[in-house]
Amino acid sequence: MHAFIKIIDLALINIVELCTILLELFGIAVLVYTAIKCFLRWMKKENRNLRLTLAEGIALSLEFKMGSEVLRTVVVREWEELLILGAVILLRGLLTFLIHWEIKEENKDIQEQEERQKAE
Repeated sequence: MHAFIKIIDLALINIVELCTILLELFGIAVLVYTAIKCFLRWMKKENRNLRLTLAEGIALSLEFKMGSEVLRTVVVREWEELLILGAVILLRGLLTFLIHWEIKEENKDIQEQEERQKAE
């Protein structure tokens, strides 16, 4: 029975590591795609909502990365590792919160500009 539990534990660790890597890759892919798309729009002088698009891409990327960190807590065996992961999750959470706040403020600015343009 003990050997069976060790096999299941090893399988769980491998599955979690694979899923963590996949989530990290998704986050990287989203960030790179968004950055390239925004850079190309900037080069074409299509600056409308450029900051908003970039901020949304960064926020989505951070959420994938935060998901991988949360998943990584499943296989943590020591308190020191858990504290480091907790700090990383906290920092990424704060960054996500700040970016979402920036997105909200940018949306307000865009709406105000559109209302001023309609009034003119």
